[in-house]
Amino acid sequence: MSNNAKTIRVRLVKSVNSCQERHRISVRALGLRKLNDVRELKDSPSVRGLINQVSYLVKVEEGA
Repeated sequence: MSNNAKTIRVRLVKSVNSCQERHRISVRALGLRKLNDVRELKDSPSVRGLINQVSYLVKVEEGA
């Protein structure tokens, strides 16, 4: 894998209090704990799958 691996920024913008348990687990797997928490992750199919599952809870910034 090259050093130029693309990354994306993921921010938790909505609370996980009233969502499904498996969506809470997905948010936790992305490394997000609190509201407005931001993580910079490698752009991979597995990360994209987690983001797609909880797209209503997170905001994604491309090309970060």
